[in-house]
Amino acid sequence: MGRHTLLSLLLFAAVATAATSVQITDNDDLLIRQVIDADDLLNAEHHFTNFKSKFSKTYATEEEHNYRFGVFKSNLRRANKHAKLDPSAVHGVTKFSDLTPKEFRRQFLGLNRRLRLPVDAHKAPILPTNNLPGDFDWRDKGAVTGVKDQACALEGANFLATGKLETLSEQQLVDCDHLCDPEEGGACDAGCNGGLMNTAFEYILQSGGVQLEKDYPYTGQDGKCKFDKSKVVASVSNFSVISLDEDQIAANLVQNGPLSVAINAAYMQTYIGGVSCPYICGKHQDHGVLLVGYGAGEYAPIRLKKKPFWILKNSWGENWGENGYYKICRVRNICGVDSMVSTVAAAISTSNN
Repeated sequence: MGRHTLLSLLLFAAVATAATSVQITDNDDLLIRQVIDADDLLNAEHHFTNFKSKFSKTYATEEEHNYRFGVFKSNLRRANKHAKLDPSAVHGVTKFSDLTPKEFRRQFLGLNRRLRLPVDAHKAPILPTNNLPGDFDWRDKGAVTGVKDQACALEGANFLATGKLETLSEQQLVDCDHLCDPEEGGACDAGCNGGLMNTAFEYILQSGGVQLEKDYPYTGQDGKCKFDKSKVVASVSNFSVISLDEDQIAANLVQNGPLSVAINAAYMQTYIGGVSCPYICGKHQDHGVLLVGYGAGEYAPIRLKKKPFWILKNSWGENWGENGYYKICRVRNICGVDSMVSTVAAAISTSNN
């Protein structure tokens, strides 16, 4: 059996087991979801045409088009490498396949600096772990809003405090959260996107709360702060950082609602589905996501065992990953996923009820 044929079988198994919820209806769509073997770079132009059609990509000039095609071919090689280093996940062409790694980091990941605990953070108390459910998902309990361009744990905490699932304003954080860290050369934040969610909690604590998204709608770009404290619907009473122990993380998730998590996003640009459990991944965290649940394990491709995993809500829309979600295995603090986990308690607000 040839190398290319064997790889195709492995990929088919990965798509069948890890992304069964996606109905693939034509050959081009199947091709674009697969990792491209090095031999298939001869057909890169065909794959690039499919990519542009699928994700509505256009380029202003022929020069820009040709440059992006070169980047695309480079990312085909990266996806192939990621598939070998992370065989329990499916890696391939995504909507970010025409971006260089540097561009991707600059546009979609956090500032290149070490995350620090804000002064108002507490150490989470130790919780009992003897009766944890084998599988748990806050989406099944109505505590998670739909995948958007941003995500914040306060929505889940507010749901537990009030019984109402409110879509809170991410744009307020983008426009108004500019807390700076003098120990890091004065670097400032821009909301809870990009892995700096603890500082976003500190901003909410200091400012008095967050408005509804309908009152302060998302624009997708920086703007002048228009925060109206009289329209606050959710506020932070305190937030705590959880220990590295995965059982404690699970216990806090079950008891306190969705948790904010910082991770290393090295494999996320090419991720399509499955449980990501790379053999090699740094612990440097550059992206913030929302931990909404966990699974006891699901079957990975051929010859690989079942892997317990975390379910992470990402902030790049539903046309990335598994309908906007990322699964990463619960073992060895992979990609630093256990190193910066925080829980937030919401204070009940009556100003806009």
